[in-house]
Amino acid sequence: MYRHARSLPCARPLAFTARRVLVRAAMAATGSLMVAAPAQADSLLDLLQSARSYDAVYLAAKAQADSVQYRVEQAYALRRPSVGLQGAVTRSHLDSSVPPSSLTAALGQRTNNSNYTSRRVAVQVRQSLYNGQDAAQIEQAERSLEVAMTDLETAESDLIVRVTQAYFDVLAAQDVLATTQANKKALAEQLAAARRSFEVGNATITDTREAQARHDLASAQEIAATNDLEVKRIALDQLVGRTNVQPDPLATPASLESLGTGTVDEWVEHSARAPLVRKAQLGLEVARLEIDKARAGHLPAVAATASVAQTEVDAASSFVRTSMGAGTSATMGVEVNVPLFAGFATQNRVKEALALQERSERDLDNARRSVSLATRQAYTGVMSGLAQVKAYEAAEASAKLALEATQLGYRVGVRINKDVLDAQTALANTQKDLYKARYDVIVGSVRLRQAAGTLQTEALADLNRQLFPTGAPAPR
Repeated sequence: MYRHARSLPCARPLAFTARRVLVRAAMAATGSLMVAAPAQADSLLDLLQSARSYDAVYLAAKAQADSVQYRVEQAYALRRPSVGLQGAVTRSHLDSSVPPSSLTAALGQRTNNSNYTSRRVAVQVRQSLYNGQDAAQIEQAERSLEVAMTDLETAESDLIVRVTQAYFDVLAAQDVLATTQANKKALAEQLAAARRSFEVGNATITDTREAQARHDLASAQEIAATNDLEVKRIALDQLVGRTNVQPDPLATPASLESLGTGTVDEWVEHSARAPLVRKAQLGLEVARLEIDKARAGHLPAVAATASVAQTEVDAASSFVRTSMGAGTSATMGVEVNVPLFAGFATQNRVKEALALQERSERDLDNARRSVSLATRQAYTGVMSGLAQVKAYEAAEASAKLALEATQLGYRVGVRINKDVLDAQTALANTQKDLYKARYDVIVGSVRLRQAAGTLQTEALADLNRQLFPTGAPAPR
């Protein structure tokens, strides 16, 4: 085809030349516009901020943490005064066997029967002075607020991991699709070469069919890679509440060495402050307070009371209705309640709280061991991933050299078409494994920070600055 193009005459009609110049100018203008207005890419931190205001799981955890502070205020009400308004209307009937007085007898009343109506309005104030159970309950409520904060921190780190995983899943799918398309293009060229060789009699039909089979397989792989990329993009869009998210690509070449800093013992030492461990520690403190609360069942409760009441009483008999008057009374005092015996309920409640304290101690030990194990496993995964990346990079370089050597041998006749196809497929598979290993290391480093309890927005900002060419904005 190229020899035929060179055999065309050099002289061309003027109209054809002018039209070609216009086409080139239009293509140049279009290319300059594409360079001047590139597609806006979304950074990892921007998508994390979007997910914070959209993800239902995180927002539910945040609402749960917000509700706990009001539960604490409810507990504080136990040591604050309580004021109540009380009102009562009472109707009483008296049927007495006492003989009637001379006045009632003169009026014809034979019995001493009377009806009384009393009206009472009172304001009562109560202030607790000492109550061991209330004090323990208030401290338990304060610990529950700290537990809610650790749960929110856990939910936030989980959100960071999910966003990071979805973000790099899209980048990995893009790289796999690009590699698959490049492999398909190379196989198409090899298929065309095999057909030309067969037409001129330099190759058999077997070479053409082998090249056709590899090309068809590459086409199927391209369809699968395209579908996988679309699925990963939909998942990322759903997570952050946006549409058509375009992740910012990694810096070239990507530097991953800094992701494996520190020793495993240093990371395990950090894990002592992990949210899961802190939550278990708070659970143990709550269990100890429960023991104090149970033991307070033997202690007296002291409260100050005060009340102001106004009472009005009316009396009526069969013939006479009188008003016995109204009055206002005020009382102040100290009320002491001393429990003496409650059917061994308090003793058994203390024993139950002691058993629950032991369970909380075992839960704390389990949390520390689980976090330490998860941290060690995550660290081992990151270090192994870094070693795999180096090995795959060396394998990629070797696969490229092997492909070039095989193509050269094919052109000089010492290698066959199948050798070229195998070398091209091996290079494509190696590149896919390399890309996957790189993204696995990045996500693994994030999971390592999550296991150690150090995964926060600032840590993600540092990771963003290391991996992306545009850097990272300051965390908000």
